[in-house]
Amino acid sequence: MSDIQLVAYDTAHSPYIRAIREAVFMQEQGVSPELEFDGLDAYAMHVLAVVDGEYVGTGRMQDDGHIGRIAILQNYRGLGLGAKIVQKLVAEAVRLGYPRVYLGAQTHAVDFYAKLGFTPYGDEFMDAGIPHMSMEKSL
Repeated sequence: MSDIQLVAYDTAHSPYIRAIREAVFMQEQGVSPELEFDGLDAYAMHVLAVVDGEYVGTGRMQDDGHIGRIAILQNYRGLGLGAKIVQKLVAEAVRLGYPRVYLGAQTHAVDFYAKLGFTPYGDEFMDAGIPHMSMEKSL
């Protein structure tokens, strides 16, 4: 059984958020700790994906509607958790009255976000040495 929980970036949850992002972004993708942990986590809302009592995925949203740091541990990919994380953050943005949400999608994930209603805009750009595309969704 899985659940997506809206959580604070506090002492109870931040170790799990950090561990997931370290595994996915730093270990798998080679992102530096300085880029991954940018000082914005304390100001963002976060979600954690839980499968059978274990934290296996995360994501965050800034108060301007910027969604990011969507990460699922390798053994739990393909279960639809990434979509559920994004949908939970979008639902929270709707609840808060945001006019839109936006993100920088790694280019391999553009189709994933398009299926969730995001539209690409602008030119491809590099972030942490990884090609990205800006995408947005009006709410």
